[in-house]
Amino acid sequence: MKIKTFSYSQLDTFIHKLSGLSKLVCFLLLTTSIMLTYDIRYIIGILIFSYIMFIIAKIQFKQIKMMLYYVGAFLLFNFIITYLFEPEYGVKIYGTKHILFTLIGRYTVTQEQLFYQITKFLKYLSVIPLGIIFILTTNPSEFASSLNGIGVPYKICTSLSLTLRYFPDVVNDYNTISLAQQARGIEMSKKAKLIDRIKRIGSILVPLLMTTMDRIEVISNGMDLRGFGKHNKRTWYSRKPLNIRDYLSMLICLLLLLISLYIRFKINHSIYYNPFI
Repeated sequence: MKIKTFSYSQLDTFIHKLSGLSKLVCFLLLTTSIMLTYDIRYIIGILIFSYIMFIIAKIQFKQIKMMLYYVGAFLLFNFIITYLFEPEYGVKIYGTKHILFTLIGRYTVTQEQLFYQITKFLKYLSVIPLGIIFILTTNPSEFASSLNGIGVPYKICTSLSLTLRYFPDVVNDYNTISLAQQARGIEMSKKAKLIDRIKRIGSILVPLLMTTMDRIEVISNGMDLRGFGKHNKRTWYSRKPLNIRDYLSMLICLLLLLISLYIRFKINHSIYYNPFI
């Protein structure tokens, strides 16, 4: 079976068998638990948990390679910018100052700042895999039907389903247009300089935009011909009822959220974990 880049693939795994609704609830519970704490111990635990889920879901690197490059660049940029704008923010948070070495002027490298930025880096890094797992293991139609089952209007659900389906199509269209441009003699591979490749992306955006508009028009006409939006309710072929797996998964994620709250309010008495006291 050919697996498209960053798209849903039907596999026989525990995570794929879960309802789209339960996966959304689990995603929200876990991301909320991460946002509520800067405890590096808990964050590393969620990272390990996410990695285990990756293995269970059988997600391949080639499916997410492109996104990982952009995410890595964003996290690195955020790490550098955080230090440049506030090189001693960690000192203010933890109340101590242990200087490792000085770069220039006020730019000192302290244990506190390094610990804070590593924690922040892992905090962002732990959220991203959860979103990837959710997108790559959830059938858009089944997810839309699950949302409609809890009261979300089916028009919104259908729009969300179409959006999720369109991500891999955009990537495939981009690759197709890029290959067509290279066939005409426009070098856009790694052989070309980075600046030249960035400039030549503009030659892809216009046909990509036109292709997108054409697809939107075709889909809109097809939905109109089928009377989409005429009635207030609709039936779903792909609706999947909740079962014991779904309730167990949501219970585990709820327990993780409660652990995060307990760590914050009962152990650390703060959003931050302070190893310097």
